[in-house]
Amino acid sequence: MTSPSAGDRIVSVRVSSCYLPLAHPVSDAKVLTGRQKPMTEIAMLFAQVESESGHWGLGFSYSKRAGGPGQFAHAKEIAPALLGEDPNDIAKLWDKLCWAGASVGRSGLSTQAIGAFDVALWDMKAKRANLSLAKLLGSHRDSVRCYNTSGGFLHTPTDQLLVNAAASRERGIGGIKLKVGQPDGTLDVKRVEAVRKHLGDAMPIMVDANQQWDRPAAQRMCRIFEQFNLVWIEEPLDAYDHEGHAALAQVFDTPIATGEMLTSAAEHGDLIRHRAADYLMPDAPRVGGITPFLKIAAQAEHAGLMLAPHFAMELHIHLAAAYPREPWVEHFEWLEPLFNERIQIQDGRMRVPTRPGLGLTLSEQAAAWTREEAHFTAR
Repeated sequence: MTSPSAGDRIVSVRVSSCYLPLAHPVSDAKVLTGRQKPMTEIAMLFAQVESESGHWGLGFSYSKRAGGPGQFAHAKEIAPALLGEDPNDIAKLWDKLCWAGASVGRSGLSTQAIGAFDVALWDMKAKRANLSLAKLLGSHRDSVRCYNTSGGFLHTPTDQLLVNAAASRERGIGGIKLKVGQPDGTLDVKRVEAVRKHLGDAMPIMVDANQQWDRPAAQRMCRIFEQFNLVWIEEPLDAYDHEGHAALAQVFDTPIATGEMLTSAAEHGDLIRHRAADYLMPDAPRVGGITPFLKIAAQAEHAGLMLAPHFAMELHIHLAAAYPREPWVEHFEWLEPLFNERIQIQDGRMRVPTRPGLGLTLSEQAAAWTREEAHFTAR
């Protein structure tokens, strides 16, 4: 039901499916253990929402390796539910979209499709207020610590790994994350040791096993990695093994990080109740957008957890800026060709954009990579 007193309503919703090709096939531990194939592209779901009074918002979600066509199909099914609604009622509209597809659940692909619309509505609200998204949410800082992941994948030889790490530091990025979790753990140790020696003791380094250790292996590897003074050890166990992660967090000095694969606020709530992470790593598109991300962040703050959102720095820079404790943002340059704007990086930190909303507009390249579109308008 529309809200006639609001003075505005959604009159146009456009969704598009865009496939971003990666320069080289990307492999992490899931590939080396035979569970996945190398990643060659990222499926992006874009949503553009316009209101009767001329306001508009841009949002996005994404999928890696699989799920892109499904997200787009679900988005097309539920998009008409937004027409005629007041775009300011974001929480109400999230619930409406969720119930529109309730038979396929309240997590996973269905809520990831909702995420694109939710981000677009928040983008519109911030633009309406002439504020950046960070300022609209209540920013605690104008820059956020950042670390690079894209240069540290397992398909990268050690010599090139050192070159990539040094280049990231020269660019002003504040930390380096290395993929680990190979079947032969001694190779992981050698790579981390080489990077630590190359960059020195002061450079923040993280490692990410991408869920590929069992509990005994995780215990052993976490114990070995204690010597390298890491910022965190990420996803040492299956994403849903909260008890296992909690045991590691309790035993080792090196913080445990996890959460990126969870796909709802409820799943994150269960992780937090188990005290399964020192660093929580929610992904706004994966959990259904900014609305559920804020619920997760509130729980994390109450539990005294540190925050390091996963991927999508163009969105997460704003959300991290609004978190009370000093967070980290993950640097991936992969999505940059999709947008006309760039994030400034200096002295180990990303500068929070000051343009209204997310501060993003789609590039011509994004249009060229778009495979499907659907447009819905109010009668």
